[in-house]
Amino acid sequence: MTSTSAPPLTREEKERLLRALEEDREFRYALMGLLGFRELLERFAKLEERQQRLEERQQALEERFARLEERQQRLEERLAKLEERLARLEEEQRETRRIVTVIAHRFGVISEDAFREAMKFVVEDALGAGEVERWSHYDSEGVVYGHPAVVEVDVMVRGDGTHVLLEVKSRVSRGDVLELSRIGELYERVVGVKPKLVIVGGFVDKGVLKLAKKLGVEVKPIATEGSLLP
Repeated sequence: MTSTSAPPLTREEKERLLRALEEDREFRYALMGLLGFRELLERFAKLEERQQRLEERQQALEERFARLEERQQRLEERLAKLEERLARLEEEQRETRRIVTVIAHRFGVISEDAFREAMKFVVEDALGAGEVERWSHYDSEGVVYGHPAVVEVDVMVRGDGTHVLLEVKSRVSRGDVLELSRIGELYERVVGVKPKLVIVGGFVDKGVLKLAKKLGVEVKPIATEGSLLP
């Protein structure tokens, strides 16, 4: 079934339509309203099309931003992993330098003063930053060595008021622990402050840690992995 278009208006029909528009107020308003409504519908349709296109563009932009955020997150994760690896490598290098320094001092490659200077950063790791001074006192009663002698030891006074007597040794023996314990007794008699006793050392002889614990002396190994411990 085919549809046919309406035949064109005749001249008489057009004249009647025009007279109706001029004479029939309600008809005229009805026709004007119909024509205006269609125009509004067309405008609304165009606006909806534009809005749809804008929404599509906005969605595309949101998808692009989401992809960028994912890439940024992956880059940040990779950067964090690289920083972790760098920190591990730096720590391994510090450990290697410490061990090499201990061995070099042990075999006489570097002097005692050079060894102590090289171990400053180890002391800071163990005790924190602070001013280290050399304490010297004439032990007339022979508390430390059993006879009158000049006794010297490094002293660090920390921010909390703690006095730390510190010895740095490439090799820690039982005798070193006993000596520092007696120096601590002498220091307390002379200064009136009970000090904390610490030995930072490389190679640690057998039985040292047990004796140190008994006498209240803290032994801090230079190599944190304990490769130089017995």
